[in-house]
Amino acid sequence: MKQKQTAAIKNTKAYHDYFIEDTFEAGLVLTGTEVKSIRQGTANIRDSFCVIKNGEIFVVGMHISPYEKGNIFNRDPKRDRKLLMHKREIMRLFGKVKQDGLALIPLRLYFKNGRVKMELALAKGKKLHDKREDTARRDAQREMDRAVKNL
Repeated sequence: MKQKQTAAIKNTKAYHDYFIEDTFEAGLVLTGTEVKSIRQGTANIRDSFCVIKNGEIFVVGMHISPYEKGNIFNRDPKRDRKLLMHKREIMRLFGKVKQDGLALIPLRLYFKNGRVKMELALAKGKKLHDKREDTARRDAQREMDRAVKNL
């Protein structure tokens, strides 16, 4: 049986600011109103990152707008949220982050079998000249595609 996946929120800025080394999937600990808000597409993971504290992994800076029908059940939109991963995976990520100077960046939020999942990336920050090279390469590819299309 195929698993149903629907993309909810993407972090396109991550591909511009970082070299993506490896990706991982993690579950999130959320309340019901937060899940409903994510279903509406009112979450933002653009400026968020992940930290590892006491053997647990948390996403910091993710904004989930309050659900308009949630009244007293709504939580703080910017609170830190716990991610669910195996302890062995968390320890391996912790070693890579500390040793290699990599960062844990959320790439996207999506639903998988009714549960909210987050795709994390081990990423290395780009310097300004790397961003310029990527922009130049992308523009050159666009020009080549236009030239081929016009033939």
